[in-house]
Amino acid sequence: MSERTANLPHKETGVTLVELLVTLVITVLLFAGLNSIVTGVLGSRVYLAERLELTREAEFAMDRMVRTVSHSRRLLVPMPDKAGSNWPENIREQTVPDTAPVGDSVYATAILAVTLPAYYDLDFDGIPDADDDGDGQIDEDLHRDTTNDFATGIFEIDDDGDGFADEGGSWWDDDESSDADEDPINGLDDDNDGLIDEDPPADVNADGEPGLSGVDDDGDGLIDEGDPADDDEDGENDEDSYNAVVYELYLGVIEERLPVPWDENGDGSVNGRDFIWSTLAENANFLRFERVPTPAGQPELVDITLGLATATAGTVTLNTRVRVGGAL
Repeated sequence: MSERTANLPHKETGVTLVELLVTLVITVLLFAGLNSIVTGVLGSRVYLAERLELTREAEFAMDRMVRTVSHSRRLLVPMPDKAGSNWPENIREQTVPDTAPVGDSVYATAILAVTLPAYYDLDFDGIPDADDDGDGQIDEDLHRDTTNDFATGIFEIDDDGDGFADEGGSWWDDDESSDADEDPINGLDDDNDGLIDEDPPADVNADGEPGLSGVDDDGDGLIDEGDPADDDEDGENDEDSYNAVVYELYLGVIEERLPVPWDENGDGSVNGRDFIWSTLAENANFLRFERVPTPAGQPELVDITLGLATATAGTVTLNTRVRVGGAL
């Protein structure tokens, strides 16, 4: 090696501190970007999964209520709006947190109640649970207390939307109107409250005869035999009452109250106080039932709106209109 060549400076092959810092910064930025993308993807998956589950819950609750109403023979609650009250009795609406009551009502509740459809046979005896006496007819021989639950209106339910349940002094006041037996089953609105045949006496048509006056109701060749309270002339009185199915919003849960044909509460008898509760949907923040005004003689309609919400999935809202007994 020549002296000239030996004195040449050697070329550095390492990484300078500046280059290392730049590389680190770029790496950090890349990882931050990737982390943001991964977090976004995972967040989207969580959102979609919760949204799907929330939608499924909402659809299940709605389908359950619609099926029940469309197979029921009578809408019990909401009641028609009455001129004598300053709150809309035909609209039952509740939110979480609680909705402020309207007018003189002291507590807003979302309540839907209908009579039990004939497809329920919870004790598997081959007889519809709604046919209390097993004679092949449903709701044909009502007790003076039509729901047979020893309470004004429906037991533990605010029937008229004033914020109170079971107020009044008579079990026989079936609509919480403070009057009893004022609307027999005759196709007329005898008390001018917008409801027809909603508060009958023990002789449901108030004609003073068992069954229909002058008619052989049971086909035995005899007319009007027995007690006026025997509405089907079968020799028994008040043995087939309304079995109320109830839907409500309680602490963010949409619940169903289903009557059962056994002594659920252990009082020694089967009556309107025997029922079971089940959860239809959780995370509910809104529930609304409206009895839609219809011309006299037209089928009753119910609007149902529900909302479920979580912090991750947001709010799912469903609305539908169903005709009472529309599937019968």
